[in-house]
Amino acid sequence: MSKFYRIVTFQLENRFVAKRYLLNLDFAPFLLSFKLAFFTTTILFFLTLPIAWYLSQTDSKIKPFLEALFALPIVLPPSVLGFYLLIALSQNSPIGAFFKDNFGVELVFNFTGVLIASLFYSLPFMVQPLQSGFESLNRNILEASYIAGKGKFETLFKVALPNIKPALLTALVVTFAHTVGEFGVVLMVGGSIPEETKVASIAIYEFVEIMDYKSAHIYSLIMVFISFVVLLFVYLFRNR
Repeated sequence: MSKFYRIVTFQLENRFVAKRYLLNLDFAPFLLSFKLAFFTTTILFFLTLPIAWYLSQTDSKIKPFLEALFALPIVLPPSVLGFYLLIALSQNSPIGAFFKDNFGVELVFNFTGVLIASLFYSLPFMVQPLQSGFESLNRNILEASYIAGKGKFETLFKVALPNIKPALLTALVVTFAHTVGEFGVVLMVGGSIPEETKVASIAIYEFVEIMDYKSAHIYSLIMVFISFVVLLFVYLFRNR
């Protein structure tokens, strides 16, 4: 009985410690990651929608060049992309100097710079699913829309988009999830400023650096859970 009591007491104490530890965790990096992912996904949707539509409809000779250009962030090492973005957005560059002199905004080591970098890094994850969805459409549907007197803009929003819901959902969810897991580009452009640029992936990296493996485990498990739920949601919707 005494042994059973000790086992139960030990388990209860462990649960209490784990609960207290979770409550004391700093969830600001996760909130910042979600904020970055939300703005990146929203902005990219409106920016890349005409790009994906054009690439799906054109037979121009420059189409392969444009497709390779927009897909470049997939194959480039994040450190390379982050380095050139850091140079381009710094105060010594024309872009950085323009924003600093005219708006008083610095584009590096703050959330604005991280957001701009994130737009470049996540661009192909929005463009490619949308382009594939538009290319899978039956051309007769689009031609019927044009014959009915609808313009390209109206055809895009009232005919094409409603008929590519799986591709649209994939683009939005994958872009969001990919942005949540960003590390290299964010670190290069934004550094690790609490509540400004310190996202969840950077927090995990710093925990490992100081050998706080318990916190790194907790943060990593949360990221694994989020990623799994996101992908499960996408596949369930596509199967339906």
